[in-house]
Formats: sequence, structure tokens, C-alpha cells
Amino acid sequence: MTSFLESIGYNSWVLPALLLIPLVGAVVILALPLRDQTGFENPAARQLAFWFFLLEFVVSLGLWWSYDPADIGWQASIDMAWIPTWGARFTLGVDGIALMMVLLTTFIMPLAVLGSWTSIRTKVRSYYALLLILTTGMLGVFLARDLFLFYVMWEVMLVPMYFIIGIWGGERRIYASLKFFIYTMLPSLLMLVAIIYLGLHVRTATGTPDFSYDHLLGVSNIPQRTALWLFAAFFLAFAVKVPMFPFHTWLPDAHVEAPTAGSVILAGIMLKMGTFGFLRFALPLFPGAAMNPTIRMIILVLAVIGIIYGALVAMVQPDFKKLVAYSSVSHLGFVMLGIFALTLQSVQGALLIMINHGISTGALFLLVGMIYERRHSRLIDAYGGIARVVPMFAAVLTFVSLSSIGLPGTNGFVGEFLVLIGSFKTYPALAVISATGVIFAAAYLLWAIQRILFNPLDKPENTHLPDLNKRELALLVPLLAVIIWLGVYPAPVLRRMEGSSQQLINRVEAHSELARLSQATR
Repeated sequence: MTSFLESIGYNSWVLPALLLIPLVGAVVILALPLRDQTGFENPAARQLAFWFFLLEFVVSLGLWWSYDPADIGWQASIDMAWIPTWGARFTLGVDGIALMMVLLTTFIMPLAVLGSWTSIRTKVRSYYALLLILTTGMLGVFLARDLFLFYVMWEVMLVPMYFIIGIWGGERRIYASLKFFIYTMLPSLLMLVAIIYLGLHVRTATGTPDFSYDHLLGVSNIPQRTALWLFAAFFLAFAVKVPMFPFHTWLPDAHVEAPTAGSVILAGIMLKMGTFGFLRFALPLFPGAAMNPTIRMIILVLAVIGIIYGALVAMVQPDFKKLVAYSSVSHLGFVMLGIFALTLQSVQGALLIMINHGISTGALFLLVGMIYERRHSRLIDAYGGIARVVPMFAAVLTFVSLSSIGLPGTNGFVGEFLVLIGSFKTYPALAVISATGVIFAAAYLLWAIQRILFNPLDKPENTHLPDLNKRELALLVPLLAVIIWLGVYPAPVLRRMEGSSQQLINRVEAHSELARLSQATR
């Protein structure tokens, strides 16, 4: 496979192609007739969207084989002039961290289309065109090596999701979409100010601002107080996107009101952009500020609070979709703990949780959407004993829930185990407290499963629910396969992430030590 990819010059065109394919798909779908010959919404829109997303996944899959784990530099990189007078360049690249996020995105998106197949019945062309544009924005965030390009992509992905929630969401969709937009937009503007400052601080020989990520990594002459303010701007933008406690309040509303595919994309991909932002930008660019003992401890404590708080609040939710939404706050708390514990095991564990959460929580939101289409209720008490009626649905829901809990042999276990082992080396007390989050996760999910699947079947409207159909099984089987694969044999994924993770740790520790020594000599 590697020789074939080399023969077609794969690395020279794959990254621009990944950004271009969804945009082409969006244009093609919008060019379709609004209605078919019968007068109904044109069904070709969803079919074309699925094939474009499938093509995107196939094209991206070559990165798995072409990526060389021994090379810790940028791979498949491209660097072109974009807006010369502003100093912005169209610079893309992939490392072991971005590789996994790109593959997660291209894997989730065709499944999200299948999950929307019967639930989206109005403005179908616009819906799938927005999903495609959103994909370009998300992939651009993971691939950008220029901070100006990164910010453009960061904002590009915000607009489609705003409309997806606001047009195709639930009863309170306008409130949820506005809250999502305002919460994520305002901190992003602060980050833009910080990016502009960095670009002006590091000018090229001609005096043009320089937003190159690689050039900004070597900057060491920013005053400590200024670095703290710059880090704070990046921190707010990323912490809201994660979302960390106490910046999480937009998430339950957005998840509950979003259509099924919107919830899957939010949980599966968009939340990871906050944690990815910390790994790619906040820590490497401002190591002295990020590793400041006080700041680091505050972030770690907030992460642990998020783990416990998210689990406890999930436990008392009557709405199953909101329960899954609050579970994300808990899972992403583990990711933040792993990132700022800053050991190889904890960082790799954090990256695995980012992947595993996208798979397991994405599957849970798909399952919630499937049962909602049948019963038109997300309330846990509206069900009870439906395992007798929909055995396949019950089996899949139970298995996915066990993976979300972190049962050994499933994907959820490996990431949480690595985070706890890695963080115990540097912060043993916080690791022990965080371990209780696993117990709470078992409590809220197993209790919910019991009430939905195994309580008495005492509601007549639940006695004739149809079980999973072929389309639903087709979109769930790949997710179940990945859950088992990552639970049993995660070594190939860990191997591809190891070099980039170790490089990140070395860079942050070295630069933070230099910053400390520089401050001590003043």
C-alpha cells in the first residue's frame, strides 16, 4: 500500500484534497433541483452527501499507511502563499496527533449522514451542504500550520453548526444555537487578538507579520506577564470548546436541541478541538505560562472537578440525551487531566480518550436518536423493559454503554487507564480522586440502562417498537468494530502518536525550564 501511495504522489496532494472534496460536494448538492418529480424534497442530496463523505474517508485512509511514526516532523505538508500583505500562508501538515483527529473526523461524518437519513425532511439540500462545509472547517483546524489559517478554519466550523442547531434542532433550538454561538465566539475573538499580537511580534525580514506555527514555536523574548495574558486568551477559547468546568453550560442545551447528527459531530469531533488546541497551540507556544505551578494546578483542579461534577449531574438527569451530554463533561475532564499531567502515558491516554469518546459517545447519541424516532421521547421514564421488544437495540446500547464506562476489553478502558497511571506519577492525589469518576460513570449509565431496558414493560406504547433496521445496523457495526479493536489492540494507534506526544512533552518541559531560569536571573 505504501509503494502504491508513493507512486501516485499521495502526500503531495492529500491534505488540500481533504479540504476541497467537501466544498465541491456542498456546491454539487446546492446545485440540485429543490424537489424531485413527485414534488418532495430531493432525496439525491443525502445520497450525494454520503458518497462525498465516503470518498473523503477513503482518501484520508491513505494517511494511516503513508504516515511514518519514526518521523516526528510534519508529514504530507504543503506551504503556499495566501494573503502575502497580511503575512498569512496556506500551510498544512499532519503529525501523529493531527493524524488521529483527521481519521476520526472522516470516519464519523459518513455515519452521521446515515444517522440523519430519515430524521431530516426539510431543507435537505442546505442541511447536507452545511455538514460538508463544516467538515472542511474541522479538518482545517487539525491541519493548519499557520495561526491565521487556523483561526479562519476555527470560525468557519462555527457557522454551519449554528445553523444546524438553529434550523433543524428541537423546540428550544434558537436559544441553544445562540448560546452556542455567543459562548464560543467571544473567547475566540480574544484568541484572535493574541494571534495578531504574536504575528506582529515575530515579523519577517520585510516587516510583514509572521503567523507561521513553526516560527512562533521558537519565540522566547515575550515578557512573562504578556505571555500569561496571551495564554489566557488561548485558554478561554479552548476551555469553552472542550468544555471545561465551569465553561460547560452551553453544552447540554446544544446537545439536547441539536439534531442527531449535530449531537454526534459536537461530541465526536468538535469538543476535541478544544483539547487539540491545548496540545497544538496553548502548551507549545506558551510553555512557561502553561507550566506555571499555580496556573497548572488551577487547570488540573478544574479538570478533576469536571470529572466528578459531570458524572454526578449526569446521574440525576431524567433526559437520556442530556445524561450523555453531561457525561462528555466528565470524559473531557480526564483528557484535560492527562494533558496537563504531562507524562507520556497521560498524554497518549488523553489522545486515546479523545478518539474513544468520539466513537462511544457518538454511538450513544445515534442510539438515542434511533429510539427517539420510534417513541418521540428522550425521557428515561418513558421506557422500561424494552429489551424484550427491541433485543438488538438493547444489546448494542448495553455494549456501547459498557465501553463508555471503560470496561476492560473495550476502547474506553485503555485511555482512562493510561491517564490515571500517567497522572499518578506527577499528581497522585488528583489521580486517585479522578478514579472515582469511573465509579460514578458506571452508576449513571448502568442505572439508566436498567430503567430503559430491563425494568417492567408497563407502558403499552412500548410493546410494538420496531428493532434496528438494516441501515441502522450498517452504521453501528463500524463503531462497534472500532470499540473492540481499540480495546483489544490499541498498539498501532499508540505507536503513531508516541513520537509527536514525546516531542510535545520535551518541548514544553525544555522551554518552561528556560522561561523559569530567565525569570530567576532578572
